[in-house]
Amino acid sequence: MRGLMQFYRALNALCNRQVKRRAVFAGSQCGFSGTVSDSKPQPRFGLLFDIDGVLVRGKMPIPAAKKAFQKLVNSQGQFAVPVVFVTNAGNCMRQMKADQLSHILGVPITMDQVMMSHSPLRMFKKYHDKCVLVSGQGPVLDIAKNLGFQNVVSVDMLRESFPLLDMVDHNRRPKVPSSPIANLPTVEAVILFGEPIRWETNLQLIIDILLTNGNLNGAHQSQKLPQLPLLACNMDLMWMAEAQSPRFGHGTFLVCLENIYKKITGKEVKYTALMGKPSELTYHFAEYLIRGQAVERNWTQPITTLYAIGDNLMTDIYGANLYNRYLEERTRRKTSKAVTKMATATGSDAALPQVNDHVENAWESELAPPSATSCKSILVCTGVYNPHTEVPNDTNQCIKETVFHGHRDFHFDPALVEPGHIVQNVADAVELIFEQEKFVPQ
Repeated sequence: MRGLMQFYRALNALCNRQVKRRAVFAGSQCGFSGTVSDSKPQPRFGLLFDIDGVLVRGKMPIPAAKKAFQKLVNSQGQFAVPVVFVTNAGNCMRQMKADQLSHILGVPITMDQVMMSHSPLRMFKKYHDKCVLVSGQGPVLDIAKNLGFQNVVSVDMLRESFPLLDMVDHNRRPKVPSSPIANLPTVEAVILFGEPIRWETNLQLIIDILLTNGNLNGAHQSQKLPQLPLLACNMDLMWMAEAQSPRFGHGTFLVCLENIYKKITGKEVKYTALMGKPSELTYHFAEYLIRGQAVERNWTQPITTLYAIGDNLMTDIYGANLYNRYLEERTRRKTSKAVTKMATATGSDAALPQVNDHVENAWESELAPPSATSCKSILVCTGVYNPHTEVPNDTNQCIKETVFHGHRDFHFDPALVEPGHIVQNVADAVELIFEQEKFVPQ
């Protein structure tokens, strides 16, 4: 925790310098610039909102949230710009989350505007007909089937079928010796939706599945078998609820799983895919939803800029900046290809940049290439990030020494956790965006 506090203090110093330069403070009044045309303005940008710590704290709405959405929605209940709510939560289906948001914000939200951490699993069609074990809480079986999985087994189903495997809680141990009750199909993949309720049970049975190649009738064979596919959603180490300090998230559960697996086998557990912020895949899918809204509203101008508003440096800011790097690199590659093509057509002998002609990202094939060319990050101070910390003298050294709270497979880069803007709350964020875009909603 000491390393994290040092990092937050260091980042706070950097962000405060940004805020002073841009004059973005809570309560500031951003004047709208640009001219108002007779026709309704068509936005060239879309908004990605985190939920916990930005719009709500636990079940309590953050006061600035309603003010923000009064600017975004007209009297007919239509959004002036495309909006997607991108949450790392995974304990319910999109419609339920949309209903919750509609009630909290006082505006109509559809499920097509909501992206859960598990939403990209719809694209993993190669696993939809396999027997998958799902871990998490809430209606995990219904969630999995809604995503397209046809043959689903829960941890509770495993425990009931193999009662001798869950032995940590003495009160839940079988009273008399027992044998497996039912022959479940062999598990072919494991999907982790989010933090479960009984961590010891889930950790034990997931490890058992991984070390028996999905067949709990056998013993561990950690040295002989390849690891089953493992897909994890939501990497948040911590998240902000009503308490004064952040609470454990699914990322903490993953840390436990990774370390137990390595301690037993001597090998790193391997993920087939990691979903939820900060993964690029999550932002690919969110951009796809933004484009869908623009098409539905008959907006002909392409959405070229995304703004991601969040409260967590290690997920919201890191993810937005990482996706922005991808978009910039994609633009650079397209430009290089265009230059090469033009030079070839004109017979130029000038030295040309080397362009890798490999097939574009597989997710682009599934979702179509993005229209966005940039993704800008905005940090709010109503959640995990706390600006009220003492600023150290040597901010650069503190950043180098920080304890990275992101996932194991994501490497720390100070540039990725520096927000493009920092504001007090989500209402200020919306004001800032409208000012930046010279957008006047009607």
